[in-house]
Amino acid sequence: MMPFLFYLTIVLFILVCVFLILLILIQKGRGGGLASAFGGAGGNTAFGSKTGDVLTWATSIVFGIFLVLAVSLNLLSNYRQREANRTAQVAPPQVTDPTTPAPKPAPK
Repeated sequence: MMPFLFYLTIVLFILVCVFLILLILIQKGRGGGLASAFGGAGGNTAFGSKTGDVLTWATSIVFGIFLVLAVSLNLLSNYRQREANRTAQVAPPQVTDPTTPAPKPAPK
């Protein structure tokens, strides 16, 4: 169950990152935003005249989700690392010195 949750969180984190990047890029900045870079009119927006307020609100929400997922991924990866270290300490590998000859079986 834990590996599924870890990988699901990674996928969600990547999707939120891409969405946050796109959300920031469509906002109108001081220079007119990305829309003006491609020849679009700065005043004509797809979401109406209150686009700045809506996009600022949406960016804040998506950023909060981004932070929660980032902290969750950190906690999950730390947990996975502790579990890997615990299992490695329970059963240490048998290492033999290559210069020491292997013990011979007892004669019958």
